[in-house]
Amino acid sequence: MSTDLVHWKHLPVAIPEENGTMIFSGSAVIDEQNSSGLAANKGDIPMVAVYTGHYIADTNNKENYIQSQNIAYSVDGGKDWKKYSNNPVLDLHKKDFRDPCVFWYAPEKKWVMATVLPKEHIVQFYGSPNLINWTHLSDFGPAGDIKDIWECPSLVQVPVSGSNGKKKWVLFNSQQTTMQYFVGEFDGTKFTNENPAENIYRPDYGPDYYAGITYNHLPPAQPPVLLGWANNWTYANDIPTNPWKSMMALPRQLSLKKINNEWILFQQPVQAIYQLRESPWKTDSVHIEKEKLLPAKSQQCELDVEWTPAANSVSGICLAVEKNKKLIIGYDEKEKKLFMDRKMSGDQSFNKKFQELSRYDASLPLPGKKLRLHIFFDHSIVEVFANEGLVLMTMQIFPEESENGIALYTEGGANLFDHVKIWNLKSAW
Repeated sequence: MSTDLVHWKHLPVAIPEENGTMIFSGSAVIDEQNSSGLAANKGDIPMVAVYTGHYIADTNNKENYIQSQNIAYSVDGGKDWKKYSNNPVLDLHKKDFRDPCVFWYAPEKKWVMATVLPKEHIVQFYGSPNLINWTHLSDFGPAGDIKDIWECPSLVQVPVSGSNGKKKWVLFNSQQTTMQYFVGEFDGTKFTNENPAENIYRPDYGPDYYAGITYNHLPPAQPPVLLGWANNWTYANDIPTNPWKSMMALPRQLSLKKINNEWILFQQPVQAIYQLRESPWKTDSVHIEKEKLLPAKSQQCELDVEWTPAANSVSGICLAVEKNKKLIIGYDEKEKKLFMDRKMSGDQSFNKKFQELSRYDASLPLPGKKLRLHIFFDHSIVEVFANEGLVLMTMQIFPEESENGIALYTEGGANLFDHVKIWNLKSAW
């Protein structure tokens, strides 16, 4: 539970698994008009969770399963939950059919559900007057990235920056170890992609951002917020953390801009994250010819770095530095690419694939020539917001506590860093 999406309180399990049915991803809504009839007493407003029930009839054969969509509800604000007695509410009798994302579509006064057929690379849309009886509306896909299965769809209206209230619909989905998005229109029945069909657009270009979905029922002035899982199924069970094996990335508020006739998603951390700042350190006009270790040291910090990359140079910032250990966040000016490289960082012994998946990059031309990196480093996770949230990269590293140095570097030519500011961050817990 959270009031600001940054400070969280751990509550007991809301909906337990039982009778051979596991509980997979879904979403939750406030049924303000009690359209479901799940609130028996006048004045009660049900909160309804819609989730995938993963049913295994024979535990000796876990690959023989059926997935269907189920609901549970709470009439006390999410404290106590009860499963609907006539679950499932949507069942295609298919092995892989999951991850319902539900929202209220006001123009037609109905609920809309987006689900996936993972292997077919299809998002299906369903409509309902009451969250219980669902009718198939349309399919979207295959489209974009279809190399791996599709999971975790989310459809949301996102404001267009500087447009005086204009919004477009953004459809997110995940592909096993990465994500993509489409931008266009939704008429209550069908989603239409308006970006070039041959292009793939990602909300994050690092290895460790997956299954991001958006919130329902945010305050009217709050932009939509995307929350993703900061991990990668390739090595998720092996990462050297205890007692936890994963975390969520920072909540990101969303906007859109049209650039070169393409709708591009911009993302920024939610404002509440800045409440954690303390002990700032700042310097300006730093001339770097090779590498310079800064006096600030931290594994729990926020960084703001701005410079104009010199022609044909590779330059940037290194975190978790000690001797030959470091994570490199750099910009290749010749290739016009932002990259992250963890091959020299921390512990990598726990999984061979983690070592192999060390370098990631993303195209990032600089029309204004300047590059600004807004970076959050929290011990084992680094999130990079480049040029006001145009390109994002999320990456896990596992350094020793002593590996806490921060350095600026350049190769292939000197660079002048205009501005560097570093804040230590208080714990959110």
